[in-house]
Order: sequence, then C-alpha cells, then structure tokens
Amino acid sequence: MMAVWARQVCRWGCLLSTARAAEFPGRLSSRGRSARACRELGPAAALPAGKERVLCGLQARRQVSAGTCPPPDSAEGGPRSSPQSNLPSVQQKQAKAETLPDLNAKILDEDWDDIPPSSALEVISEEEAVQIIAEPLLPIQSSTLRDYVDHSETLEKLVHLGVDLSQVEKRQKAGQLLLTLDFEKDVKKILLFLKDVGIEDNQLGSFLTKNPYILGEDLEALETRVAYLKSKKFGQSEIAQMVSRAPYLLLFSVERLDNRLGFFKNELGLSVKKTKDLVIRLPRLLTGKLEPVKENLQVCQIELGFQPNEIQQIVYKTPKILTASKKRLKQTFDYLHNIMGIPHHMLTRFPQVFNTKLLRIRERHMFLAFLGRAQYDPAQPSYIPLDQLVSLPDEVFCTEIAKASMQDFENFLKTL
Repeated sequence: MMAVWARQVCRWGCLLSTARAAEFPGRLSSRGRSARACRELGPAAALPAGKERVLCGLQARRQVSAGTCPPPDSAEGGPRSSPQSNLPSVQQKQAKAETLPDLNAKILDEDWDDIPPSSALEVISEEEAVQIIAEPLLPIQSSTLRDYVDHSETLEKLVHLGVDLSQVEKRQKAGQLLLTLDFEKDVKKILLFLKDVGIEDNQLGSFLTKNPYILGEDLEALETRVAYLKSKKFGQSEIAQMVSRAPYLLLFSVERLDNRLGFFKNELGLSVKKTKDLVIRLPRLLTGKLEPVKENLQVCQIELGFQPNEIQQIVYKTPKILTASKKRLKQTFDYLHNIMGIPHHMLTRFPQVFNTKLLRIRERHMFLAFLGRAQYDPAQPSYIPLDQLVSLPDEVFCTEIAKASMQDFENFLKTL
C-alpha cells in the first residue's frame, strides 16, 4: 500500500504547486480559510493522519486560489476596497470554484483501485498455489539439443518431421544454427522449396538430419543452383535423385558445380551425355574432394597398368572406383589379376568386381578351384563370367555355378 500512497502524494503535489502560484499575494488572508477547509473535510474522509493533513492543505489552497486573490489594481498599489465591498466578488469567485472537481471519496476510491501487482512475499492460499504453472527454465548452456525442444518451435516441428537431433548436434555448429532460426520466417520456405525440387514428405526428416545447414541458406541462391542444373539438361526427376543421394549438393555454388562437371568431362574424356550419366549415378562426385579422385586415376594407370581408354570404360561403368580406397583397389586387382589370372581386358569388361569384398571373391574362387571349375576364359568350356561369380546369392552360386549343394560350400568354408 505504500506504493499507492506515494503515487497519490505525487499527484497531489502537482496540484499543490499550481495552487501556490495563485495564492502567494494573498497568503496572509488564506490561513483562516485553510483551517475552515480542514474542518469541512471532517471525519467523513477517514484518512490516515499524514494523508489527512495533505488533503486539508490542498483543499484550503484550492479555495484560496479561487476566491481570495486581490484584484489587479490592488497588486499594482491602487486603492483597496473594504472587506464589505469585496464580499460579492469573493462569493462570485467561490461560485466559480464549485465547477472544479473536488477530491471527494469517489475519486479517491478510483485511485485506490489502481493497486500494483502482488508481492512475491504475499501469502496465498493452497488452492491458488496449485494453479500456478511454472515454466521450465531455458538452460544457459547444454551439450544436447533435447534440452531446448520445449522452448523452440523450430526444434519441435523439426522433430515432428522426423529430424534426428542427436545426429544433427554432432555436426559442427548445426545445433547453434537451428536455435537461431524462426520456423515461419526461415524454415518453412526451405521446406516448400525442397518439396518443389522433388524431396518427398517422408524423406524430409532424413534429408535434414544429414544436411541441416540448408535451412540457413538463401532461398534465391538455392533456386539459382537448381536452375543451373536444369540448364545442363538434367531432368526434374534426375535432380531430385541427385539431391536425395547427395544432400550437400545444393550447398555448392554454380561456379563450383560447373567446375566439377568440366573436370570429369575433360579428365576422363567423356561426352556431355556420359558425364551427366556419371554424376547422376554417383552425385557424390560433385560434392566430394577431388584429390582422392585424382589419386585413384593415377593408381589405375600407373600401378595397375590400365590404358586411358580402359580407365574411361571402367569409371563410366563403375563410378565408385573413383572414390574407393587405394589400398583396397590394389589388393583386389592383385588377387584377380595375379592369382586368378584375369587379364586387363576382362577386368575392363566386368569392372564391378572391384566393388565386391575381397573375402567373397577369395572364398568362391577357392571353392571353384577345389571342384575343378575355376574357368574364367570365355574361349574355354564351363566358362564362368566374373559378374556371376560375385553378384549371385550363395544358394544360386552353389547350384548354378559350382554345381554343388549349399552344405558342401559351408563345409568347405570351415576348412579355410
């Protein structure tokens, strides 16, 4: 309640200052009226002692300022009128004073209704206490995005889309990015763009888990990159396939995409159409580093002994060779060429053997050799194509290629 009294005293102080300016010339004659005004308030106001004194003084000064100020000629030293001659003038001015608002109980009650909010120390009932809902505090620092989901509309809706925040937070600065984005202003337009590109609704969660950074990209820049791919004769379905299989593709500028396409076209000597087919089947070539690709091309030519035209055929048929481990590539070639006796031209014809695990090749070749059926020369009877050697399931391999049972193959593997 002290705050209420302080606000009322401040308001009355403003009125008091105005009254002082008006009553100064007739201050001596105002004392009697001030005392009478205090008596007129009487006990009806029922105010505290300190506030009663302020209201009494303020009411008296309002009456003085309204009816006891001397006329202008007396202030200038002119003749003074007798008290009797001044009486009608005083009464007339007092009548005018009646039009001013009085500080009556109704106005004071209205002011007292303006009570500030309850104090934190105020005692409340048990019923009121159980109705209080305390909002969870936002953690100042956390190592997981899970602590912020209840405070962020963006994170909450991304979770509903299927985004795995536990994977997102492992990516550098991805968590900080999501916390700064507004869903309606920043995220929604990117989601609509991805759907226009061809990303299905059930793919959005997986896509954003792999590439959350696209939510912070400029929409116009993303549209420009898609327009560039279309200018290179990539169809809508082909672009959708490339973006789905290489989520970071649209983060690269038009200049970088153009340089990558030019590199593979010139380095491998491919036509425009074959270059396009190459990156459609392995769009990672446009987003990955070029150093491993250059090293694998050198390994194929210098260490493995393939001719440039053979490398061109191998890469076009099996693009993954460009990103394969150099160690694995050399080990597979060594077993196929030096142990199984497969010549270069046969490996060029069936380059998919380089994508097969060496253990699978070794087990099946040794089983065929044990049976006396390891024949890989197409000019010889019982010829076994390399693609069937590595691609068929075990059951089919045993019955159609090895002409043996699955049990025989399993028993042989136990002897290795």
